Order: sequence, then structure tokens, then C-alpha cells
Amino acid sequence: MSVKIRLRRTGKINAACHRIVVADSRSPRDGRFIEIIGYYDPRHNDEKVDLERADYWVSKGAQPSETVSAIIKRARNAAPAAAAAPAEA
Repeated sequence: MSVKIRLRRTGKINAACHRIVVADSRSPRDGRFIEIIGYYDPRHNDEKVDLERADYWVSKGAQPSETVSAIIKRARNAAPAAAAAPAEA
């Protein structure tokens, strides 16, 4: 079983929102999945990823899609900045 981390489309017509899911590569895009590990809303530039779960699944051999890889990379860069911001306040 090949496991992928990819986007699952939700939302209305012309107002897409996505969930970041771990799914079997044979499952349809919006079909069965194993776990939801985050979300991505391109219209509002809002995204959240559970980095611990993403790391767990990658360690088990899951392959993130190109878009999900970019989202995870942005989340990793934002995490240290968010941790440092409350210390300055």
C-alpha cells in the first residue's frame, strides 16, 4: 500500500478549501482517507498542519504531493517565528 499526503477538496463551487489528508494512493481525491492532518484555504491564505503527524507519516514512508510539501515547508518556517513572537511581547 502506497500512502500519500495530499489535498482533499472541500467547500463550495468556485470557493475551494482543502484538507490535508493521509490517504492510500489508490483512493480517489475526495474519497477514503486515513487521517486529516491539517487544512489549506488558498482564498484567505490560511493554512495549518500538524507537523508531528506529518513527520510521523513521512517516517513511515508516506509521499507528500508537491503542494503539500510546500505547505509543510512554510509551516516549519512559521513555527519558530510564532514561538519567538510571544517571548518578545
